Amino acid sequence: MAKPYVFITMQIPKEIVALLEDVAHVGMWEADTPCPRDKLLEEAAKADALFTMVVDRIDQEVLKRGQNLKIVANMAVGYDNIDVETAKHLGIMVSNTPDVLTEATADLTFALLMATARRVVEASQAVYEGRWQSWSPMFMAGQDVYGKTLGIVGMGRIGEAVARRARGFDMDILYHNRKPKTEAEEKLGATYCSFEDLLQKADFIVALTPLTDQTRHLFGRREFELMKKTAIFINVSRGPVVDEEALYHALKEKQIWAAGLDVFHQEPVPTDHPLLTLPNVVPLPHIGSASISARMAMARLAAENIVLALTGKKPKTLISEDMWTQYRFK
Repeated sequence: MAKPYVFITMQIPKEIVALLEDVAHVGMWEADTPCPRDKLLEEAAKADALFTMVVDRIDQEVLKRGQNLKIVANMAVGYDNIDVETAKHLGIMVSNTPDVLTEATADLTFALLMATARRVVEASQAVYEGRWQSWSPMFMAGQDVYGKTLGIVGMGRIGEAVARRARGFDMDILYHNRKPKTEAEEKLGATYCSFEDLLQKADFIVALTPLTDQTRHLFGRREFELMKKTAIFINVSRGPVVDEEALYHALKEKQIWAAGLDVFHQEPVPTDHPLLTLPNVVPLPHIGSASISARMAMARLAAENIVLALTGKKPKTLISEDMWTQYRFK
């Protein structure tokens, strides 16, 4: 019996590929850039499994090409790049990689928060450019972190991990979520509040919500107007949860103090993007989970989900349980 075929849409470590080669023939787009659309469509037509990245658009066209497609294993927590409803309709399973990147992403979130508050990137650049002429009282003075109020929008696993770090800085922790999380409140001393109250009270607002129809442009002109003039906005979720034009206006007009952004509406962000012209923006290239151990764990989990699917077993981290009951090859 011929082995099934797996296509990997971007280069991953050899040891992860080897896991897949135990059960399948493996093809891979061997570059650190997204797989071209025509190549993705060509491979989907013959694949039993797709190992995908958050930058891949797995839409109806791709899924319908996959007559033998059993699973799309996304190497990410989010899966807004996948047409989930079409996958369900066609009986194709979709998995993601939760949990294994929680701590790495929380580390990066807090690092970005501190770098933005204390103007670390701007100050470092001043050294390189020879603008550090002498010590002076207010040169590169930033905002305090210790003892301030942190507002977390989206209290999932990563939100809770950020809150744990904030406790070490003696921060008051507010959060807004679809529903209160009593256990998190008891463990972390966090206080549930309305979205508007959080925006008005927090010194730091951290966006960690998934991208849905309800959260698209969740942060717009009105929301930034509600924030303190000293507020710092951090986005480590998805770019489209923010109206970038509104954020630019808020920063330019000093309605808020600064922003740290790991994600953008268009990625890679164009170098002429208006937000990149502002000194009070710290931009990063979507590296929330980019520790070596976290990325390896993500890749391993995606591969394990594929191996399970191709050997007739239930993958570990399906995005919904009904995908197993509706699976077309059971």
